[in-house]
Amino acid sequence: SFLLDSLGKSVMPKHLDLFELPHLKRQTGSAPFDEEGVRTQARSVVAKGELQGYFLSSYSARKLGMQTTGNAGGAHHLRLHSQHTPTGGLPGLLKEMGTGLLVTELMGQGVNYVTGDYSRGAFGYWVENGEIQHPVEEITIAGNLKEMLMDIAAVGDDTIIRGTKETGSILLGSMTIGGK
Repeated sequence: SFLLDSLGKSVMPKHLDLFELPHLKRQTGSAPFDEEGVRTQARSVVAKGELQGYFLSSYSARKLGMQTTGNAGGAHHLRLHSQHTPTGGLPGLLKEMGTGLLVTELMGQGVNYVTGDYSRGAFGYWVENGEIQHPVEEITIAGNLKEMLMDIAAVGDDTIIRGTKETGSILLGSMTIGGK
């Protein structure tokens, strides 16, 4: 993982916390046990930007000389929380962004979890002065996950649930954009 040797170190800005909440009723990713029968538990994965723990099955825990975290089969319900949340939903976040790209859809699987390299096709809207100006398509966004995590400027007060992840819209300080 690109976060190997990062326990106890800052991997996100101090205003961010990431929680694993596997016992929420009627939520995707909630489970009392992982795929190996290990009891799951609510825990802080990132606290004030600092990595508190990995997602470990018994196999990966043994390889690292650590204890399983009840994550055989993957992470359970994850919730990203920020102390820096502009009000007004997505419009408030766009106002804070000023000028940039609002990504609304991603394509492809261009993520290398070993190096952290990230490159995906995207669609969205170009934003100036906090206002959507025009649609943008057939572009590529690229960066490195470690740098992207540290570059999270704000998380919106809206709620987006994708699979087992729950967050508000995320404002990144910068990314590389390619295309016309």
